Amino acid sequence: MDASLDESLDKSLDESLDKSLDESLHKSLDESLDETTFTVGEAADRVGLTAYTLRWYEQEGLVSPVGRDSAGRRRYTRQDVDWLMLLTRLRRTGMPVREMRRYTDLARQGDHTLGARRQLFEAHRERVLARMAELEQDLAVLNFKIEAYGQLERAD
Repeated sequence: MDASLDESLDKSLDESLDKSLDESLHKSLDESLDETTFTVGEAADRVGLTAYTLRWYEQEGLVSPVGRDSAGRRRYTRQDVDWLMLLTRLRRTGMPVREMRRYTDLARQGDHTLGARRQLFEAHRERVLARMAELEQDLAVLNFKIEAYGQLERAD
């Protein structure tokens, strides 16, 4: 290989690595500096729950103990809010609270429970897909009735 081409490739690789490391470092610094926290109301708004429901999730053990500010008020981190978003989606898709507790317990135990968590989600997905199929059938009936009523109105 030509020496100048070899040097050019080395320089290009070095610049690419430097840029990648620099971006990684900045991202890491940005994440560590981003200590944004949210009040109960702010966190509840972000996840679409009431403050009461959010506190209930805490009482049920679905949320790890939340940090507090110097006045003793709850302060939710972005990680707390992300966890709550997952829980609200699980609940919205019909996952029973008992299974949400099971998932929470498994997640807290660490990576050795990944298989059990996947299985829990697979079983839930099957229930969600079955419910979606039922809803599609229900929607077809509604569409039929809407069309029938529209035709009857136009006939008058």
